[in-house]
Amino acid sequence: MNICDMSEKLKGMLSHKRYKHTMGVLSVARRLAERYNADLEKVELSALLHDCGKDMDSAEMHEYVSRNDIKLDDIEARQLELAHGAVGAYLAMTEFGVADSEVLSAIRFHTTGKIDMTNVEKIVYLADFIEEGRKYPGVQTLRELSFEDLDSAILLSFDNTIRHVISQKKILHTRTVEARNFILEQMENMRGAK
Repeated sequence: MNICDMSEKLKGMLSHKRYKHTMGVLSVARRLAERYNADLEKVELSALLHDCGKDMDSAEMHEYVSRNDIKLDDIEARQLELAHGAVGAYLAMTEFGVADSEVLSAIRFHTTGKIDMTNVEKIVYLADFIEEGRKYPGVQTLRELSFEDLDSAILLSFDNTIRHVISQKKILHTRTVEARNFILEQMENMRGAK
């Protein structure tokens, strides 16, 4: 299945608003891939399919996860809005024929991040946060930084996510904290090596 066919199929799976967001993510992800010389095909697939599991309500999500034996961690199981990454990776495999592990990982972890992200994973994570439809304080700064320094943008994005989740009094996924600490340590090691 090519990207045009996938896009048409996806249009039938998502609300108009979610599809528009997805096209915005795809657009900015392509520009980031060019800027950072990332694998364009992997970035396009990951960005296009990142939210393919998002438009299920909690009951549908729970039933779908159970029926397909999708493995969720404890936090995802308690906060099903975080499960759409795992569900999306499963749908990408089963409904869209995606077999590439990096693409599936980018879809799986596009909401929380993870330790030692590849550039494809970082680009999809950031594109989801900075696409043109996003309106929140600081988004323009993050957009600009995303095209200047990928790792600094990822760090700022993690910081913003952590502050937002805390302000909502929700459970913060430990994967985000671990990913933030990992990238911060990498940046500090690079500065120390200079």
